[in-house]
Amino acid sequence: MTVFQKPKALCNVPFHYCPGCTHGVVHRLVAEVIDELDIEGKTIGIAPVGCSVFAYNYFNCDMIQAPHGRAPAVATGVKRANPDKFVFTYQGDGDLAAIGTNETIHAGARGENITIIFINNAIYGMTGGQMAPTTLPGQVTTTSPYGRDRKIQGNPIRVCEMLATVDGVAYAERVSVDCVKNINAAKKAIKKAFEIQKQKLGYSIVEVLSTCPTNWGLTPLKACEWLRENMIPYYPLGVYKDITKEGE
Repeated sequence: MTVFQKPKALCNVPFHYCPGCTHGVVHRLVAEVIDELDIEGKTIGIAPVGCSVFAYNYFNCDMIQAPHGRAPAVATGVKRANPDKFVFTYQGDGDLAAIGTNETIHAGARGENITIIFINNAIYGMTGGQMAPTTLPGQVTTTSPYGRDRKIQGNPIRVCEMLATVDGVAYAERVSVDCVKNINAAKKAIKKAFEIQKQKLGYSIVEVLSTCPTNWGLTPLKACEWLRENMIPYYPLGVYKDITKEGE
């Protein structure tokens, strides 16, 4: 009896991500959800610019490469031209919350019936560990060597809290992939986001707190501990908006 196997929606190729990076975990969760909903042939993914720029190599569904920060705009066009398809973007914090902030917010305001998978690892991974919009106060990066100073670099952006105030956003939840319990909860959230799209209820986003051992300068295990001790208190896990629960 098979108890564990590779999802059919995940390509049988080596990942390019650094050892201990949790992008691979999230890729698997998305692929498992696509399998369980039996929508592989009906799904179109939008790859970003950043560490997951090669996401199109890993999913057995149609994929499109978007310019930096423009994945929600590309997804909007794809969904409007193919309203019967499941359309998702897979974006990091630099792509979604910096150069792509405008696209992120306005796609939500329009209520585009797409799903956003947002990876928040509090740093720019691909380009060498610079400060991101999500970098924590006091966090050391290559561009904040003395730690992020609110008076100089401003405050981090809490994406789910912000999008929860936007009309047109149907579902916003923040999850983490630092331990088995949270990984299981993350999968449920991703599946819920795709189901929201199936019901044509509008824009859904799942923010995933993720690790970056290389640029954090930590081992994979220590990186998970750092996420729990530092990121989760600042970015609390939970559902920030769910229109299917409103009024209950």
